[in-house]
Amino acid sequence: MNHTGREGRLPRALGTDTMSREADPTLRAPIENTIFELLSLRKEGSTICPSEVARALAPDDDPWRALMPRIRQVAQDLARNQRLRVTRRGVPVDATTKGGPIRLGLPREPGDT
Repeated sequence: MNHTGREGRLPRALGTDTMSREADPTLRAPIENTIFELLSLRKEGSTICPSEVARALAPDDDPWRALMPRIRQVAQDLARNQRLRVTRRGVPVDATTKGGPIRLGLPREPGDT
């Protein structure tokens, strides 16, 4: 499944109102798709930073940081459903709690979040 647009770039979210997009439930599918697309471009066992997802989704002239809370929430939901692994320094964590940078990766084994 290929979600890349022209020139091999990932699709960008539509619209320019960052504040409304942060809580926009319609962003769930693009966030999920972008997470899994970015992971598919990496070697097996690799992880990505949530900011990579935000940068891929934010229009060129729009600040990507405003998308981070929504991306962390979607990542946590995916981890809760055992579709994603969220770690901090290699240890599984809740993506929505404070405490430093997190990484997103595919579960290593069935049920491994």
